[in-house]
Amino acid sequence: MAALDDELGAHVSSRGGVDQAPARARLLDARVLQLFTKQPNRWAEPRIAPDTARAFRAAREREGVEWCVSHDSYLINLASPDPALWRRSLASFRAELERCATLGVEAVVTHPGNAVDGDPERGIEANARGLTEALEAVPGPRVLLELTAGTGTSIGATFPHLAAIRAGVPEPLRNRVGVCVDTCHAYAAGYDLVGDYTGVWQAYEDALPLTTLELFHLNDSLHGLGSHRDRHAGIGEGTLGPEPFRALLLDERFSDVPKILETPKGDDEVTLDRRNLALLRGFRTPS
Repeated sequence: MAALDDELGAHVSSRGGVDQAPARARLLDARVLQLFTKQPNRWAEPRIAPDTARAFRAAREREGVEWCVSHDSYLINLASPDPALWRRSLASFRAELERCATLGVEAVVTHPGNAVDGDPERGIEANARGLTEALEAVPGPRVLLELTAGTGTSIGATFPHLAAIRAGVPEPLRNRVGVCVDTCHAYAAGYDLVGDYTGVWQAYEDALPLTTLELFHLNDSLHGLGSHRDRHAGIGEGTLGPEPFRALLLDERFSDVPKILETPKGDDEVTLDRRNLALLRGFRTPS
């Protein structure tokens, strides 16, 4: 992606319609945003009407939003061993790609899913097969595999897992598949961003080209290293503390990679996001 003046943003609400999201990003002085294009805990798959797509694109231009990513449904499980659930998940994921293509959303974040049969290799193959079918059917949006915390039977909690999923997608479709690293998930999965920041990114490069890292979710963690528990906290308010985030913000390798907050919002949709974004931006200001 092209360099941004500020690559920091947040997940914002789509309440009232997706075309309302860019104005909410503007309240945060953000040029990047993440949103849901549908209710994430329901199977219903709404279509984007042409007037809604036009309104969304116009709002993006008006509010100066340069890059946008959606997060797919929490119900999708492309690693499922159940053929019926896998097909339903594929249909839902394909519908998400179609909505994003209509809206002009650049990318979709997806969780790799759960191998509930205890066979992660089969789950990885099933996920790659589903991604391939969806990418073949819907041109345009990129797919970003999100590193997971490794809870239960989830796959995708290691960089080699993500590399294996991506490798299972044939060229040239593979060029549309990248990675989203969530800092809370990484720490919970056992990647020590606090004690071995350099080693974490060496481990990434041992598995994948660094150019495949296309998005960060910036979240502190309520639980400790290797806990496999996915509970987010405000920046500097959890077990990660401020220093890994300072290192990320000062790391020139990641200066143009969008970075999205998914931290708790409290009683409103603005105050804590603005506070967390100000803290992150302050890490780049000489003391």
